[in-house]
Amino acid sequence: MKTKLFAAAFFASTLLAGTAFAQPTPFNSDGVTMGHWHMASKDPEAAKKIFLAMGGKLYMPGGNPLVMFPGVYINLVLGTEKGEGGSQGSVVNHVGFVVDDVQKRVAEWKAKGVKVLPGGNGRLDQAYVETPDGLRMEILEDKAQGTAIKNEHIHLSLTEAEIPKAQAWYAKTFGGKAGVRNMQPVVDIPGVQIRFAKADAKQAATRGRVLDHIGFDVKDHPAFVKKITAEGIKLDEGPRTNPQGGNTIAYITDPWGTRIELVQRAPLGPEVK
Repeated sequence: MKTKLFAAAFFASTLLAGTAFAQPTPFNSDGVTMGHWHMASKDPEAAKKIFLAMGGKLYMPGGNPLVMFPGVYINLVLGTEKGEGGSQGSVVNHVGFVVDDVQKRVAEWKAKGVKVLPGGNGRLDQAYVETPDGLRMEILEDKAQGTAIKNEHIHLSLTEAEIPKAQAWYAKTFGGKAGVRNMQPVVDIPGVQIRFAKADAKQAATRGRVLDHIGFDVKDHPAFVKKITAEGIKLDEGPRTNPQGGNTIAYITDPWGTRIELVQRAPLGPEVK
């Protein structure tokens, strides 16, 4: 009997741990939290292999591959679309994770076949990983964090005059907190920090590239859509519920070309082992 009780308790704790891993960061007062990156990958299997080697967990909502890290979901497939152009050169120059020990994680990933690029200026607390089709990911370090890896930031490249406008727009639209990091403007939204870097020229829109869009999860989809439309934001695609997976979604594009999906998310289902 004790063995059966222990086994049941172990199963329950494992299930709860997996569920906790798959939950996004709690919503802010505007009912927003970080949701996902959506790739139109030319090679979803290659991308999936990289993300799983880095510690992600695989789910198949609606039959499509989705990899979960603490703080972000990564969709690998966008219908039949195959994006042209990597993240560099677009408004979303790169995305970023933070790990507990860069050199330790880099060694683990390399042993699993992941190609890792070095940090800038010989930095040991920074590295980069790129998918074969060009999604660039910055890897930074926080030795105090309690998890091996978690989502950290999205880095937008804009001309200098547009950066303060973009900071104000993201703070207002998503209830984010405007601030400064390393003397550069940022906006904090639960689960992610939006960072802004100076570009010499206007960057390409994300639509149709390998990183087609980013997404925020919202607690009350109708209420949030009502809020942003009242603020003058035009919907690219009106609200609909996706029959594959059950998410309620809508799309907007920020004034600088970043396509953004708004999602009231249905349960993911079980992790794929």
